[in-house]
Amino acid sequence: MNKNGYYGQYGGAYLPEILVSTFEELTSAFELAKADPEFWNEYEELMKTYSCRPTPLTLAENLTAYLGGARIYVKREDLNHTGAHKANNVMGQGLLVKRLGKKRVIAETGAGQHGVATATMAAKFGFKCTIYMGAKDVDRQRPNVFWMKRLGAEVVPVNQGTKVLKDAINEAFRDWVTNMDDTHYVLGTACGPHPFPEMVSYFQSIIGQEAREQILAREDRLPDRVYACVGGGSNAMGIFSGFLDDPVELVGVEAGGKGLQSGQHASRLCSDDASPGVAQGYKTWFLQNDEGQMKDTHSIAAGLDYVGVSPILAELHQQKRVRFSAATDKEVLDAMELTMKKEGLIPALESAHAFAKAFEEAPQMSPGELIIINQSGRGDKDIFTIADAFEDPEWKAFIREKAERYHA
Repeated sequence: MNKNGYYGQYGGAYLPEILVSTFEELTSAFELAKADPEFWNEYEELMKTYSCRPTPLTLAENLTAYLGGARIYVKREDLNHTGAHKANNVMGQGLLVKRLGKKRVIAETGAGQHGVATATMAAKFGFKCTIYMGAKDVDRQRPNVFWMKRLGAEVVPVNQGTKVLKDAINEAFRDWVTNMDDTHYVLGTACGPHPFPEMVSYFQSIIGQEAREQILAREDRLPDRVYACVGGGSNAMGIFSGFLDDPVELVGVEAGGKGLQSGQHASRLCSDDASPGVAQGYKTWFLQNDEGQMKDTHSIAAGLDYVGVSPILAELHQQKRVRFSAATDKEVLDAMELTMKKEGLIPALESAHAFAKAFEEAPQMSPGELIIINQSGRGDKDIFTIADAFEDPEWKAFIREKAERYHA
């Protein structure tokens, strides 16, 4: 990265004049924190005592035996507090907010996990909290909306645009422009203007640091491949960062939706529907038409249907340091079902994209090879979406009965 926040040709900070001083303040605070060993020590202690870190690295013995080929390990970010990797970033940014002396935080959320994590952080540190969430995501992630509100956050449904994550980000930026003096925007993924891609990746790097130490302790060697799902890119950057300088193949799995030829997907780096552009304050690959208008996205996983991707991952893709692929909705559901029945693990729909690709490729590897799958979150939160996707008749009957009771 250069001093202007570019990773090769991607990244940067394309800002309205009114936000320049706020970003300069944030960048300065982040640089000072990085240079202070006590800041990282404080962060690690907080994550250890409040968020159950380090999360374990689990050998998936049953899946390994069933699939044949490589030994499969799972990095268990689902056991992080709030049920996903999102807590790593928000707690780090919360410590920065304390240094900045601000009293209010805002955030965008898609699947709701970042929203719950931000609301949790705000409750922990005593900040006021507002969460912007696309109205479509509010409907399909209602349990997370419930928890955000119970934690004391205001949840604002966004009805503009396609009513998903990109629209929530736009509304959060509008809020920040109006309330810069006392408010910090806790951006949830490794996207947006500099320093957010670097900052989010910095806090999420705790995943990769732990995974590297854990696999060496267990196997006395590094893995051959590491798999992670890719929406904006925070969990992928988190685990990949531990192995970027090693001879380890890194595989990012995007949302293939109903297929890359269907136009109903959210794949930026391995489809023909994306191109480089500038939006939401930075340059990267976006799903856009020839006139630069953003396309609609689709994924069974609300956390992966973002229209752009981390500029860091865009550069790693260009360098061929990370290999990108996609998993369809059907492949994701099949992988999720197999993981539940063989290991008793319930990956989030987002995480299940990484499982799907690993399950496809593991049998072609030798028994002496090792892979790590980053289980970035747990699937409990997706019970409504998952039950609908599996067309579970008992679940449908339960919902009907519940609705009838409410209307009685």
